[in-house]
Amino acid sequence: MPQNVYNFQINSLSQQQQINFAEFQNKVILIVNVASKCGFTGQYEGLESLYKKYKDLGLIIIGFPCNQFGGQEPGQASEIQENCLVNYGVTFLITEKVEVNGENTSPIFKYLKSSLPGFLGSQDIKWNFSKFLIDRNGIPTKRFSSATEPVAIENDTLDPSWRWRVRCRLLPAVAVHFFL
Repeated sequence: MPQNVYNFQINSLSQQQQINFAEFQNKVILIVNVASKCGFTGQYEGLESLYKKYKDLGLIIIGFPCNQFGGQEPGQASEIQENCLVNYGVTFLITEKVEVNGENTSPIFKYLKSSLPGFLGSQDIKWNFSKFLIDRNGIPTKRFSSATEPVAIENDTLDPSWRWRVRCRLLPAVAVHFFL
């Protein structure tokens, strides 16, 4: 079993580029299995908001489309891409369609599930929009259920050094308001 996520690679949704996790060293990574026709699909908006807010500070979000739960990601790559872009304005990375459970489980999900078992030690992913947080050393640190909204994990995604940087971004606006 690898010691961190930096040994993994996967095709992008268009399959025109490889996503090499070694490129994300010293960044915080949030991995999410996603689907376009799921009750949790609206979480794309929260994920995109989180990504836009913290990408310049080193947050990487990667969505992994999966059709294993109720056939909720039946489309081809072009349909998935259109749904992500047109309906939700997604700019974070989306991979090719994967399986997250069973004998054809994507290698990264095998690693994540063995590193962070779920409720009562179960390794299976229960539904779409399960989330795994990876620290700046490439180590999985937290697993979140589908029901956990992206806004609820914002503090978990924050590297301690980010808190000061985020406050500093707000400081000029606050100072101007104070002096007016």
